[in-house]
Amino acid sequence: MNKPKLVLVGNGMAGVRTLEELLKIAPDHYDITVFGAEPHPNYNRILLSPVLAGEMTVPEIVLNDLQWYADNGIKLHLNKKVTKVDRVKRQVVAEDGTVESYDRLLLATGSNPFMLPIPGNDLPGVIAYRDIADTDAMIEAAKTHRHAVVIGGGLLGLEAANGLKLRGMDVTVVHVGPWLLERQLDEVAGRMLQQSLEERGLKFLLQKNTEALIAGESGRVAAIRFKDGMQIPADLVVMAVGIRPNTALAESSGIHCNRGIVVSDTLQTYDPKIYAVGECVSHRGIAYGLVAPLFEQAKVCANHLAGYGIGRYQGSVTSTKLKVTGIDLFSAGDFMGGSDTEDIVLHDPAGGVYKRLVLKDNKLVGGVLYGDTADGSWYFQLLREGKDVSQIRDHLMFGQSNLGDTGHQGHNKAAAMADSAEVCGCNGVTKGVIVKAIKEKGLFTLDEVRKHTKASASCGSCTGLVEQILASTVGGAYQAASSAEKPMCGCTEHSHGAVRQAIRERHLTSIPAVIEALAWKNPNGCEKCRPALNYYLISTFPHEARDDPQSRFINERAHANIQKDGTYSVVPRMWGGVTTPNELRAIADVADKYQVPMVKVTGGQRIDLLGVKKEDLPHMWADLAQAGMVSGHAYGKSIRTVKTCVGSQFCRFGTQDSTGMGIELEKMLFDMWSPHKVKLAVSGCPRNCAESGIKDVGIIAVDSGWEIHVAGNGGIKTEAAQFLCKVATAEEVKEYSGAFLQLYREEGFYLERTVHYVQRVGLDHVKRLVVEDEDNRKALHARLLDSLKDAADPWAEHQETPARREFEPLTF
Repeated sequence: MNKPKLVLVGNGMAGVRTLEELLKIAPDHYDITVFGAEPHPNYNRILLSPVLAGEMTVPEIVLNDLQWYADNGIKLHLNKKVTKVDRVKRQVVAEDGTVESYDRLLLATGSNPFMLPIPGNDLPGVIAYRDIADTDAMIEAAKTHRHAVVIGGGLLGLEAANGLKLRGMDVTVVHVGPWLLERQLDEVAGRMLQQSLEERGLKFLLQKNTEALIAGESGRVAAIRFKDGMQIPADLVVMAVGIRPNTALAESSGIHCNRGIVVSDTLQTYDPKIYAVGECVSHRGIAYGLVAPLFEQAKVCANHLAGYGIGRYQGSVTSTKLKVTGIDLFSAGDFMGGSDTEDIVLHDPAGGVYKRLVLKDNKLVGGVLYGDTADGSWYFQLLREGKDVSQIRDHLMFGQSNLGDTGHQGHNKAAAMADSAEVCGCNGVTKGVIVKAIKEKGLFTLDEVRKHTKASASCGSCTGLVEQILASTVGGAYQAASSAEKPMCGCTEHSHGAVRQAIRERHLTSIPAVIEALAWKNPNGCEKCRPALNYYLISTFPHEARDDPQSRFINERAHANIQKDGTYSVVPRMWGGVTTPNELRAIADVADKYQVPMVKVTGGQRIDLLGVKKEDLPHMWADLAQAGMVSGHAYGKSIRTVKTCVGSQFCRFGTQDSTGMGIELEKMLFDMWSPHKVKLAVSGCPRNCAESGIKDVGIIAVDSGWEIHVAGNGGIKTEAAQFLCKVATAEEVKEYSGAFLQLYREEGFYLERTVHYVQRVGLDHVKRLVVEDEDNRKALHARLLDSLKDAADPWAEHQETPARREFEPLTF
């Protein structure tokens, strides 16, 4: 069968990242063709500055080499600029006449450097700083010329100036603003930065308006003249005064543009068959130039190209974390403040540290950090989440590590460490190895560093230090680690992974034993760590460790969901969403008997009885039990539902018995506790009526068997499930699904959804242990079945005293 054709115009970081995300979730969906205007494969544009400075070479910054395109069956056209899109014929045409047809088109044309419209801007020796060709031109110029002028005191201009200075040139930075980086720093930080850079030999002319570039006798640029009449020599002029979205191709094709290619939340243009991502895009009136938002766009775009249709890009809250010639800078939000805000300021000129935090209504709304940016990620989190900081105001300026209950470590160590210093003792990884991997392999996240270096992959105690090294190396592209990778709580310095490992290796079977063995600071634990410890114990040693009800949340203690008015909701289990007249009558009877205010059908194909008094719960359970109904575990970090469609039993499109498969899975997994709630779905055909594409485990029937997808999430941030494998029989579905869930139960951190677990360990890790290693898969499945062999209905367990006393009201 011919696959639909996807053409990508633009071989940069945003476009190729979209392909990477697409290949993860739908590896065989499209025939893919890529056009790149440059002669190079996809490379890390952020690392052009180290190339200019002589610290790296071009091959070292390539993200995906030519073999990657070949391995993924991608047809690559390098050094070919696309000049026309024929939307009627669905064709793209390159400058050399190459024509490719498309069913879906992805525009990732990036941005163009802005060149000042002044006399002489087209002289030899006047260049922008945007790509490898520009970098090579600067390197060549530095060999034979002396005077360089960089117009623009933003990040790109300062990086160019630093690189040219290291190449031996005399460099002057010309900037129209009153201080450097005025969009990222306030005046104090900008002045401190200028002083530090002047000490490194750079010169600055601020608040200067360029009037013209003047040619020498050879015809090459020789000087720059300002509007105040001042003139300085310049045989190389680098313009770094901003970028503009590259919309020329889109506009010539009749696609609506307004300061960028206008896209919806699905990254589609006004032509729904044409998508756009990256710096060329205008989303809700905003064009983003930082890497992190572009990667967020890539993920959503891939989701829709794959046909899932569930992702939404709603814009990005951005921060700027920079490193200019060894100086750490950070800013976020409204760092300039106003009449309705207040500032907390720390200024130590001698120590080279400046911090300004801007507050409004007891919330952090902006901040600037110079010299010490260790807490930048934490401040950004407070800002983004709009948290009330009134209780920590006295400690806010001094960072997260001074709060006492965060376990934040390693902030001030990374910058001073030598490359030979060991970072990860478990795996013997040094700082130099980590930095080298980050630069050479284009790593942006803690997970990627773990995958390539194993640093922080064992006990996790060096996680904070690895994060700091990562942040200082990649600057604004840094993607912070999730809270699950940090210490569990203020009671301990140990991470979730370290605690799980200790329980398993030391055969600990009770919460007091863990607290004693791992030297907990709080001998009783707290509301954060006790539920996690309880889960880790009963999931590791299901027949030895005793469940501690007092270490569970109220919902799990009451076996019902508490509502905002103090009443509870009761959800009887309906296996695979199937019920009977007898069960429906039982539900109606208890609704009448206990005067239930609302009876509602849930999204998981069950019936919810809302507004039940706590003292009525055991009586209602007993009445429902007479109809053979058991708990639906709608309240727990456990198996919730297995949603099904009618499948081949009734549907004319159904290829397999999805309803029967769903019932078997739900009965197999009954009473399964897990790090977080788990939802499954079984669809009887690829039309996917059961929404299998956004479930923790999604099963989709095809003519020759079943496809298994994992790690989906339909919550606040929708995540599409990733393809795990295809199997032929129902028994294999149960084995593979069970093995995956047991792996998650054994390796997942408490309150970590499957999507975040798989993001942390990598889908390759899951496939290796579940799909490729048959013996390990069978062992995982056997351990799951063994742990569930004594499964019991919690409603039935509370029919007799003393458990039932918890539900009886106090009498006086």
